[in-house]
Amino acid sequence: MSNTPTFRVLLQKEQLVFSSAHFITFAGDICECVHGHNYGLRAEVEGELDENRYVIDFIAFREALSGLVKQLDHHMLLPTKHAMISVEEQDDEVTVRFRKKRWVFPREDCMLLPITNTTAEEIAWWIATQIRSQLFPQIGPRLTMIEIGVDENHGQWGYCRLPWLEQE
Repeated sequence: MSNTPTFRVLLQKEQLVFSSAHFITFAGDICECVHGHNYGLRAEVEGELDENRYVIDFIAFREALSGLVKQLDHHMLLPTKHAMISVEEQDDEVTVRFRKKRWVFPREDCMLLPITNTTAEEIAWWIATQIRSQLFPQIGPRLTMIEIGVDENHGQWGYCRLPWLEQE
């Protein structure tokens, strides 16, 4: 066991919320109705202290998270990697199909995510990968982990924890 301390920073603020619509599939072939949530977000990173003696600059971390929250807020969240859900962009519209169901949304109202299902866990994964990509150039390899939590219903959290350095 090492005597080296571990340092973490957690951000969970009232402004890190977004309201979005989605639907998920479950039990193989059941597709729920479109509905929305007021999602909450929390983010944590772990790593060594820098020359300023902090893990990460709270302001830079908060601003990166706020930027993603703004992208997701008031949008229809759509998965682009689901085997049974077709998402097609044509001109200013997005057509989504699941078996006999068909939805057409204005393109500007949609957020197409490279995930299989718009679960809180997969949304957390997408946010984690985006934050890691945005902040790595500033922070470098000093961090060891990032964890994102997405609350979709006042206490129903989905989490994703990733190593800070991308694994090949």
